[in-house]
Amino acid sequence: MELTKFTTLTLEKREGVGIITLNRPEVLNALDFDMSRDLGEAVVRVRDDEGVRAVILTGAGRAFCSGGDIKGMLARLSQGASGRREALKTVYRWLLELINLEKPVIAAVNGYAYGAGLSIALAADILIAAESADFALSFLKLGLTPDFAGGYLLPRAIGLNRAKLFTLTADSFGAEMAREFGLVSKVVPDGELPAAAWQLARRLADGPTRALGLTKIMLNKSLNFNLLDFLELEASYHALSGGTEDFQEAVKAFGEKRKPEFKGR
Repeated sequence: MELTKFTTLTLEKREGVGIITLNRPEVLNALDFDMSRDLGEAVVRVRDDEGVRAVILTGAGRAFCSGGDIKGMLARLSQGASGRREALKTVYRWLLELINLEKPVIAAVNGYAYGAGLSIALAADILIAAESADFALSFLKLGLTPDFAGGYLLPRAIGLNRAKLFTLTADSFGAEMAREFGLVSKVVPDGELPAAAWQLARRLADGPTRALGLTKIMLNKSLNFNLLDFLELEASYHALSGGTEDFQEAVKAFGEKRKPEFKGR
């Protein structure tokens, strides 16, 4: 096991899985400037580490992430509109890295995932929620429009009408409703969340990493491509995955009637 401690989070590498744990439990993992900076560095590290083949994103204590840190917001009041815009554009660099990471990302959501916290969870590929999880795109309670791509990602996850309802009212919804809407793939008892996320991450880490990454990007782009453009992309990615060592291993394993041993190459 390899553990890196940042100011506001930890990054653990174990058996091909990178585990990013938001670690400000005393403020329900509220997102401040330091956490945003640390997240950016952690995402780059798992991106560049070939030994990390799947990622878990979770929170310490009673929350995944309760949203933006109010004290930090007060400090930004003096920045003016242009300053706030530039600050967000800096954040968006690592958010896009997370969304486009060519490795599967699992959000293990415990407790509150509010505001920016919900947006960050939505940037993952698969969400698993504890029974206590609670979701809200709560920006309008502060007189703010959504940020961290929440207004883009939520309609794609639960549909436009539902997204409008929960964004405009800023109401929260629980884990079972999130599963019903298709936002969450699985709901587990609170104590079983780490194990459930780990089991799935290990399964994905043992898979053909290059093909998994290309498939993830292809699915993300499918929502904005017309059919002809998508078929071009599909043909290109299929050709790329067909040139990997993992594909050769899968064909060989099939002929030998055994389970393939993927190396992520």
